[in-house]
Amino acid sequence: MTTAQSAPHQHMRTVWWQTANPAPVTQPLRAASKVDVAIIGAGFTGLTAALHLARRGARVAVLEAETIGSGASGLNAGFVVPNFAKADPAAVVRKLGEERGYRLLQMIGGGTDRVYATIHEHGIACDAEQVGWMHVAHSEKMLGILEHRAQAWQALGRPVRMLNGGEARRRAGLRHNAGALIDESGGTLHPLNYAYGLASAAIKAGASIHEHAPVQAVERSNDGWRLTSGQSTIDADKVLLCTNASEQGAARRLGRIVVPLRVYQIATAPLDEVTVRRISPERNPVADTRANLFTFRLDRDNRLISGGMSMLPLGAEARMAAMVAGRLQAELGLPRPPAVESIWRGTAAMTTDFLPHVYEFGPRFIGGIGCNGRGIALTAMLGEVLADAASGTPLDALPIPEASPRALPFRSFAAAAPSVAIAQARWQDRRQGL
Repeated sequence: MTTAQSAPHQHMRTVWWQTANPAPVTQPLRAASKVDVAIIGAGFTGLTAALHLARRGARVAVLEAETIGSGASGLNAGFVVPNFAKADPAAVVRKLGEERGYRLLQMIGGGTDRVYATIHEHGIACDAEQVGWMHVAHSEKMLGILEHRAQAWQALGRPVRMLNGGEARRRAGLRHNAGALIDESGGTLHPLNYAYGLASAAIKAGASIHEHAPVQAVERSNDGWRLTSGQSTIDADKVLLCTNASEQGAARRLGRIVVPLRVYQIATAPLDEVTVRRISPERNPVADTRANLFTFRLDRDNRLISGGMSMLPLGAEARMAAMVAGRLQAELGLPRPPAVESIWRGTAAMTTDFLPHVYEFGPRFIGGIGCNGRGIALTAMLGEVLADAASGTPLDALPIPEASPRALPFRSFAAAAPSVAIAQARWQDRRQGL
């Protein structure tokens, strides 16, 4: 899944914007106000935190620089995946130790169930389908790795099992499919409508949401904090920074910590029912194990949603639309490249250890980041964890580890690393004849 910071109006190019429910009604920001908790960023993380805090009786204000869903929450592909993209359970335990590692694993493993429970509880209309997420092995070697991974998640009580080659190919018509891991708790949704539903639930619980309210500064004021947005100010006892990869204004504190990874997504024209039954009869969202990752899912109208990364940003959208459509044709055995109805880009926020973290920028000023391509499920838990921190839970008692808020050293060089990684991944796959 793509977590992202939009360019101006980039979100309006997505299939999600074109098929969205009416947006919730928000409030203009007053000249001055006072709240218990100010939350910067009205994406999944910030809205989830606002919902939990408002239900606990806190006075909460959410400040969004653009509109709900204009950043990460409206630019991803809508995969709901209950694990880490680049960290196996064993690696997490080695890094954090058994007690802390298992707490984090239990948290991330339960993320998808929390998403769908929230959707059910609040009646959020977002085309939610908890049909199971498939991780397809493109080779026999990778099948063994997935089997080991499945055993690790099973030991944690997660609904994970292996599919043999025949069943995996029945469920996902990929040309390279030796078998698959399936997590029955995973699935898909319409990400923008999910964000709208979270916002509506938070407002109903008593939170105020202010769009077009970029926060330029957060400064100490008496025992709390003063947030400045244009000519308006908000005084808050506590502040939560939930801005993902943005580097504008106050969001720079988080954005400078991560490696930005630009990802392009496409939505095709709807497929016919015969093709849908052949390539995805159970509607499982899919990712494979190749170095140059291939993913696909269906939306409610049977459009294919898929994506990829470009080595060079100049003129990339047209190239990426053709490349992703060509991969869909080749991998799914389509008679021709599917027509592309929309293409958009976002920026995934990658931490150096591929794990989520919380950060303390000052007394009662906390941020959280690190979805690493697993934004929907992880933000359901990250938002709740940040709400716990704002409610008084010590940082060392949280399931997400704390990390230093220092800017990433040599970040400009790190930002160029993904282009090198893409080239290496494509070369590696070509060597294997993929």
